[in-house]
Amino acid sequence: MRRRIAIGTRGSRLAIIQTESVLDNLEQIAPDTEFGLVEITTRGDQEDNTPLERFAGEGVFVKELEKALEDGKIDMAVHSLKDLPTEIPQGLMLGAVVERLDFRDAFISHRANLAELPLGSIVGTGSRRRAAQVLAYRPDLKIQDLRGNIETRLRKLSEGHYDGIIIAAAALIRLGWEEKITEYLPPEHFTPEVGQGTLGIEIRTDDQDMRSLMSYLNHQSTWHCITAERAFLKALGGGCRAPITALGSIAGTILKLDGMVAGVYSTKILRCSIEDTPTEAEKLGDILAQKMIDMGALSLINEARCQQL
Repeated sequence: MRRRIAIGTRGSRLAIIQTESVLDNLEQIAPDTEFGLVEITTRGDQEDNTPLERFAGEGVFVKELEKALEDGKIDMAVHSLKDLPTEIPQGLMLGAVVERLDFRDAFISHRANLAELPLGSIVGTGSRRRAAQVLAYRPDLKIQDLRGNIETRLRKLSEGHYDGIIIAAAALIRLGWEEKITEYLPPEHFTPEVGQGTLGIEIRTDDQDMRSLMSYLNHQSTWHCITAERAFLKALGGGCRAPITALGSIAGTILKLDGMVAGVYSTKILRCSIEDTPTEAEKLGDILAQKMIDMGALSLINEARCQQL
């Protein structure tokens, strides 16, 4: 094993905390190896006032990290897995995932929980998935775009720009701000983003040292869940930024996959669930995708293509 390993990370407070948690695990696995963090600014960080839907393509929070990985400037890149596209550049691979924290969405408001907000209240989110599920739950609410790091989003809420905002619960937990959560949104009505709540470590495919290290770091049950989720998303063409998502969960020897596809301009939502063994995770995602196509998912997905919120 090399004596020093460079770990790439975005420079936000949350990203640093997340990457340091991975570093702590790596130091326990390989105590004789020196690890160092390399902060890299992504386009998504630079243009934090631009709605995500207006970025061309995917990977606005990962491309610069992947370029540094390809160029050998870093040996691994730590991502919030929900930011990592299902199509990974040739020569790179998802090497490991860490154990998933809380996968739920969190609603934050100084007024009430989501069900009790007054008619016409404004909810902030930059996610089509969240927007679609909020409007299916409360069609009277108004959705406004919300960008920026967690601190910026909370500041905008406190300044009165929104009556409530939705953020990944895991992000608030990692920052030690769990007390700010008004309520955890139930996943049966608010299916989280694919990979939400876990971190993915991307490496070069031909780096055998890193592949060996990842085998010790990887959390197997989380891996099975996200493999099914990402297969589902890939099969339905999640790159179009349509409201498509899935959540995998394991109970005993059974992997359950809950899928969701929604319309952008309607309150129509399709949901479907299937089960199999964890070793069939990728196939499970493909099968569920086909089931949802049979239910009419493609018409909702096409509604979202090349459109803006």
